[in-house]
Amino acid sequence: MGNLRFLIAPTQVPEDWSDLHRAYLNAVDGRVFPTRIEVDGNVLTFRRQTSQSCKLNIVWHVTDFGRPIVRTASLAEREEPYVLSLELARGKISTLKDQLSNWQIAGLVIPQALIKLHDEAFHAFSQAAVIQDQLERCSELADLALQKAHAAAEMLVQLYARQRLTILHQRAQSLKLPVSLGCNLGTLIPDSSERAQICQAFDAVNVDLVNWKNIELYEGDQNWDQCDQQVDWCEKNNLLIRGGCLLDFAPEGLPDWLESWKLDMVNFQSIVSHFIETAITRYTGSIRNWTLVSAMNTGGVFGLNEETRLTLTARAIEVAKQTDDSIQCFIRVEQPWGDYLSKGQHQLSPMQFVDAIDRLGVGLSGIDLELSIGYFPNGSHHHDMLDMSKLIDKWSMLNLPLHLTLAFPSDDTVVNERDKSISRVQASQWKTGWSEAAQAEWLELYLPLLLAKPAVTGVYWSQFRDQDACRFPHSGLVNQDGKAKPALDTVTKYHRQYWRA
Repeated sequence: MGNLRFLIAPTQVPEDWSDLHRAYLNAVDGRVFPTRIEVDGNVLTFRRQTSQSCKLNIVWHVTDFGRPIVRTASLAEREEPYVLSLELARGKISTLKDQLSNWQIAGLVIPQALIKLHDEAFHAFSQAAVIQDQLERCSELADLALQKAHAAAEMLVQLYARQRLTILHQRAQSLKLPVSLGCNLGTLIPDSSERAQICQAFDAVNVDLVNWKNIELYEGDQNWDQCDQQVDWCEKNNLLIRGGCLLDFAPEGLPDWLESWKLDMVNFQSIVSHFIETAITRYTGSIRNWTLVSAMNTGGVFGLNEETRLTLTARAIEVAKQTDDSIQCFIRVEQPWGDYLSKGQHQLSPMQFVDAIDRLGVGLSGIDLELSIGYFPNGSHHHDMLDMSKLIDKWSMLNLPLHLTLAFPSDDTVVNERDKSISRVQASQWKTGWSEAAQAEWLELYLPLLLAKPAVTGVYWSQFRDQDACRFPHSGLVNQDGKAKPALDTVTKYHRQYWRA
């Protein structure tokens, strides 16, 4: 068994380290190791089965940037413990330097202010590196280096996004970006005022009423009425429709009655195939983009194992394409950073899961990455803009179009602690805490980046209204009282800027 040990300055040890369970080790190629964490005073020990070099990913307070996930550079196992804050600064500065170099080579114009921040970060890190025997002072300088590196990284990614969007917009003959900007309607059949809000902010919608648990609560008793009304409304308002997800492998995601068939996999697959065929046939010509399956990489429903979920996902795509070969079939990946693998309950990483399905040749059209920031257990922790950029680049390597489904909380009030299907909003991770203003600020920073990525062909907000945001509470763009949040104005601003008629 391999161990990595880290020293923390006593003044840096938090009183409440409830996010420590999110820490994990991963290899240079991105594989996440099952990780056991031990705390002894100001010494952290991370244990895994292999002794190869790896990176530590941990929640860390960064001044002015909240509590994002920060990672070290690749570290070898050694007897002497590393200084944690110093290694986190080393890892961030290394990532920053690599990305800065790559984008400069690609033609990105770098201002002097960014170079100054980069140099200040490196200077503080250099000072810290030579006084590691003075733990407190070393940690103070390393934290300063980390703050400067995050500031430089945010400025760098914003520059990339602005310059890239300017080029894309100039190339677009219709003055529209080649990206769908949409939201999930939930159970809403919009009235006239809601119609104006939706059509001014989005050119696409997701109809997730086409979900097996909604459609067939009792075996053999299907009700499509509300879904039909929603699809009809979308068509009348000339909105691009994305349907699904049809099959949700998250806990409580499939109809309860289906569990009785799980030991008879032949008939289980037959029932699944019949529902997929029925849904696709019903909306042939109306819905051409489908998110067929979600949470297949993390699972949870009925205790189905990875092999079964892989088989069912492949079968769902195959049946959908056989029913209508003109549709686009996406699958939704939950927690795309793969941090859930640290618990040792899964064998395949998110990318391995998707790659395995793609290699089967069943007709996978693209990947829908679910980025639900600040939620647990089904969401992802806050990552800075550079980490987000690198995540999208990593998934782009599969050469499949990417959709992104986003959620960000505007409040942390507990909705229903007993319902396993509802994620909890974690202790504040964002720069200013969870609020409606913070939700708008996050969108203002991250939406341009996501729209600028070449592989991204669709960006969807997870829920339009809070009352429909069951799985990710407080993530809607309209609150429980029907009042629009500032985030809706942010989306509307970008829609007007980049999707002019």
